Amino acid sequence: MSESIYLSIVIPVYNEEENIVPQTEEIVEALKDFDKKYEIVFVDDGSTDNTLPLLEQMVEKFPDKVRFFSFKENRGQTAAFLAGFEEARGKLVATLDGDMQNDPHDLPKMIKHLEESGFDMVNGIRAKRRDNIIRKISSKIGNGFRNWMTKESVSDVGCSIRVMKRECVQKLPPFNGMHRFFPTLVRMKGYTITEIPVNHRERTRGKSKYGVLNRAFVGFNDVMAVRWMLKRYLKWEYKKTSDDILKKDDK
Repeated sequence: MSESIYLSIVIPVYNEEENIVPQTEEIVEALKDFDKKYEIVFVDDGSTDNTLPLLEQMVEKFPDKVRFFSFKENRGQTAAFLAGFEEARGKLVATLDGDMQNDPHDLPKMIKHLEESGFDMVNGIRAKRRDNIIRKISSKIGNGFRNWMTKESVSDVGCSIRVMKRECVQKLPPFNGMHRFFPTLVRMKGYTITEIPVNHRERTRGKSKYGVLNRAFVGFNDVMAVRWMLKRYLKWEYKKTSDDILKKDDK
């Protein structure tokens, strides 16, 4: 069954009872013309509201499309993403936030761009960001600081809608805050990245789980950790292996 799945959409959720049903239905509607098999993989990060019962309802309503994995306790967004990547069965992996600010109608064009461009990962850029001025300014400063410290040029690190080849998210370093550095860590592994503008919407249901100050303090430590990894990261390429000899004998 896993061989036939082309796309896995990984969505971490924490106390998003107001968004589970409309988000699932919107994704299904957005991909109604998508001619390949896909799955929506929710990872419940230890929610304390009705998120889990609603996920169970969505599995019953869309048994061929929806799967979920629920943590026993809250472990953070990075852990939820990593768990989702481990459970994803698709050739391609997409990510969305659970707050519905990402627009799933952007997914088809991102998939097409990935397939036609030859890049390994397509990252979204929120062209018209629907957040308050304080969040916009803090995000711009944080994005610039991360790029400066990691010597990157990613336009919008904080945009959660992405489409990538499965290999990009395998064996990522498991540390808290890792999800804020997906493009940098993917590129560090030798994969290529491109960016395209995407739609961004106001949060109309539920409450944000992050504030400006807690992101700033945690983000600084994360940047220093990633900067250290970039300097110490090891990678290599083989000139020849025993498999090459065996393949030659098979011909």
